[in-house]
Order: sequence, then structure tokens, then C-alpha cells
Amino acid sequence: MRGFRLSMFPLGLAVLASLILSACSTNIDNTIGWSNDKLYNEARDEAKSGAWDKAIGMFDKLEGRAAGTTLAQQAQLEKAYAQFKTGDKIQALATLDRFLKLQPASPAIDYALYLKGLVNFNENLGLFSFLTRQDLSERDQKAAKDSYEAFKELSARFPDSKYASDARQRMTYIVNSLASYEVHVARYYFNRGAYVAAINRAQLAIADFQGVPAVEEALTILISCYEALGMTELRDDTRRVLEKSFPPSAATQNASEPKAWWKVW
Repeated sequence: MRGFRLSMFPLGLAVLASLILSACSTNIDNTIGWSNDKLYNEARDEAKSGAWDKAIGMFDKLEGRAAGTTLAQQAQLEKAYAQFKTGDKIQALATLDRFLKLQPASPAIDYALYLKGLVNFNENLGLFSFLTRQDLSERDQKAAKDSYEAFKELSARFPDSKYASDARQRMTYIVNSLASYEVHVARYYFNRGAYVAAINRAQLAIADFQGVPAVEEALTILISCYEALGMTELRDDTRRVLEKSFPPSAATQNASEPKAWWKVW
């Protein structure tokens, strides 16, 4: 048995050496000697082909090699987009936050803010989540609010940016979706006879999301709750607010469901 172990020893060394050489070969940087322009173009080609992970690695290298140049800034932004496309929202946001902090005077700040809003944007908010009986989680609400803030900053600081119009549309959609969710919860409580809870959620929608279509239903729920609780004075006051804010001629229009305008792409 001892002789068998001794005879296997050289073979074990050979296998180990082979594994080490194999590992080293996989770590060879094939981009050594490439110009920054070549590295950038290759990274973009990988991104165009959908090889996002490879593109991220190349953009990361370029960011370091071309530090202090506009090409490095471009690489950082494109890396963030590639991270977003892989579904790694945390890393994408970290990359964008670092860009916004380190490059406050960059001409691409508007795009960075737009991309930050896009990373947090969830097209399945609001009414569309109700169709699948999925409630809007607190995490999704936070992401939606963060998305709104990024789009809001973009629209305020760069109103003429080519991204501003789309950002404003997304802001409207986010507000309508969050308001619709609050009304959905209020309706849920009302249907189960939890009138005080329904009143609280309806009032929250009215206070936080003034001027959006969902407020009309929030007022209607309030009227029904006050009626059920025998609070006739509050019921009548709320009805007057409803009639003044949402005349009958606008009721049908306000009841329509938001269109999925972003699906065009």
C-alpha cells in the first residue's frame, strides 16, 4: 500500500501543475496592449451582441485605464447600463451614484439621472399588479419613489434634455400607479367593513397624490364610509368636494385605465 502511494505522488503533482496552469491561462488579460479606443469598441460590440457580463468587464477595465478622460466617463455610464440589463440593479445604481458624485459637471448628467430613474422604474406598478392579484410591496413603492425623484431632478435641472419628455411621462405614470394602489387598499378595507382603515387609506391617497384620477375613487370611498358610519356631515362635505373636483362630464374619462404607453419600444 505504501508503494502504491509513492507511485501516485508524481502523478498527483502533474495533475496539480496542470490545474494551476489551466487556472492561470483563464486569467490572462487578452486586452493588454489594446488602445483605449479599441477596448471601448470591443466592449460596445459585446454589449450589442447581448454579452453583458463581458461588456461590463471591459468597460470596467477601460474606466481604470482611461481615468480622468471623457472616455472613462462614457465607459462608466455604459457599464451601469450593462449592469441594469443583467438585472443587477444594485450595482447599476451604485455605479450611477458614483458617477453623479464624481462627475457633477459632466455633460451626461441628464442621461445618468434618466438611467437612474429607469433602473428603479417598474412598469408593472399600480393597476397592472392588481390584474395578477399581486400587491405593491413596500420595496416596490420605495423603488418607484426613488425613480420619481430621479426623473423629477432630471426634468427640473435639464428641462430641454432629450430625456426630459419621457421622464415626465414616467413621473405621471408612477404617481397614478401609487395613488391607485392606495385606493385599491382603501377599497379592500371598505369591502370588508373596515371603514376606519378604509378612510385612512383614502385620505392618504387624497393628501399625497392631489390632482390624479385615482383621487376621484378615493373621495367616493370616503363618502361610502361616512355613510356606513352615520357621519352625514362629513359625507355631504366630501360629496361637495367630489362634485367640484370631478364634474360628471369628466367622470367617464377619469375612469379609464392608464395606457401602456412605454410598450412602444
